[in-house]
Amino acid sequence: MTWIFENILREHFGAMVMEWTSKFDLHSHSTYSDGEHSTELVASLMKENDVQIWSLTDHDTISGWADASKSAAQHDLTFIPGIEITCNVGIEANEGELSRQGKDRASSSWHLLAYFPQTILNDRKRLDELHQWLLPLQTGRVPRMVLMLERLEMLGMPIALEDVTKRAPGSLGRPHLAQAMVDAGYVSSSKEAFDKYIGDGGIAFVEREEPPLEEAIFFVHKIGGITSLAHPLYYGVPVEELIEYLSRLGCDAIEVFHRSHSDEYRFELLTAAKNANLGVTVGSDFHGQTHGHTPGNMVVTKTFMPNFFQEFES
Repeated sequence: MTWIFENILREHFGAMVMEWTSKFDLHSHSTYSDGEHSTELVASLMKENDVQIWSLTDHDTISGWADASKSAAQHDLTFIPGIEITCNVGIEANEGELSRQGKDRASSSWHLLAYFPQTILNDRKRLDELHQWLLPLQTGRVPRMVLMLERLEMLGMPIALEDVTKRAPGSLGRPHLAQAMVDAGYVSSSKEAFDKYIGDGGIAFVEREEPPLEEAIFFVHKIGGITSLAHPLYYGVPVEELIEYLSRLGCDAIEVFHRSHSDEYRFELLTAAKNANLGVTVGSDFHGQTHGHTPGNMVVTKTFMPNFFQEFES
């Protein structure tokens, strides 16, 4: 947070006491989905960067929770079980908003962060229920991958399905395919793979079935969790419209403090969220060091965070 942003907040919110903290990182990934590092290394990097309360939020899987919980304990971190759930688009992107944010297209899916009390780690019934609900999201990734491989083969870039799946101990995704393309010599980098072929709207891109946002929110609440919409900048929806929509669906929070957000956008989100009594969350969205990402090093105002997170500070 820059001093200019801090001064703007003080001027806007007046005498309100706002407590800031950099101890949380509630959005990160490991090799159990599309992250570059093991849970142990992610935990170590969180600790090195002064994070105290950490959530692993791999895409559509809880496979990394057990390892992450152990790694957190070894590094004296408080662990929050989390997931990043892939949902279908809630509101179609607004061309004016995309232009305002300097983007040519919006994400083809929306991502919902879900967080759970630590008690779920020892609750076999709730774990099984969560696993079964997530299973279609995971199994749906394989047919989609097969279709993308078929398109790449037609473009003269054959890759075996096994060469992609072996890279994904948890949730299979496009980053695993991108790395296989790099290793096969078809592209020079994962970025090139996404930009030219498998990114949203690319010539080898294939969409897949995803649950509606409201269904995901309802299910997470049903088993005792809370929700926050991840990186809203990616969706191309005007802030007021987005906040109203999330409030109507019963979403608990929105990820105001994300590495992709400018101070101006954070201020806009924070103001709208406060006016709608919607909570805020913070996350580096850490995927790996070669991506240029750094975990932690982000501040959030505890004043507007959901009360759910207070229990993890004791």
